[in-house]
Amino acid sequence: MKKYRVNVNGTAYEVEIELIDANAVASAPAAAPAPAAAPAPAAAPVGGQTVNAPMPGTILKVNVQNGQAVKKGDVLMILEAMKMENEIMAPCDGTVAGVAVAQGATVDSGAVLCTLA
Repeated sequence: MKKYRVNVNGTAYEVEIELIDANAVASAPAAAPAPAAAPAPAAAPVGGQTVNAPMPGTILKVNVQNGQAVKKGDVLMILEAMKMENEIMAPCDGTVAGVAVAQGATVDSGAVLCTLA
């Protein structure tokens, strides 16, 4: 067993991790399969107006897709933070050049959500 100290949001936790060998893994009962991961969103292209997350949170809904025309003030996506739903709006008229997040994704403050061309 190895002990590690992990800081999460300013709170320190001590964690013990057991190292197992390949033989132990082969004889261990099979674990339930992990849920299928959502397809990775396409990376936003270089250039254009980026729309960043104003705060950390979870993407509840993505209202746009690549190639869609948007006008200034259109709701691009809904970001849940601190039990509140925040509308992420288009800062300018344009076309969605790339969506960098998917529904259910957790984002940090400043993370790129999408790019407008």
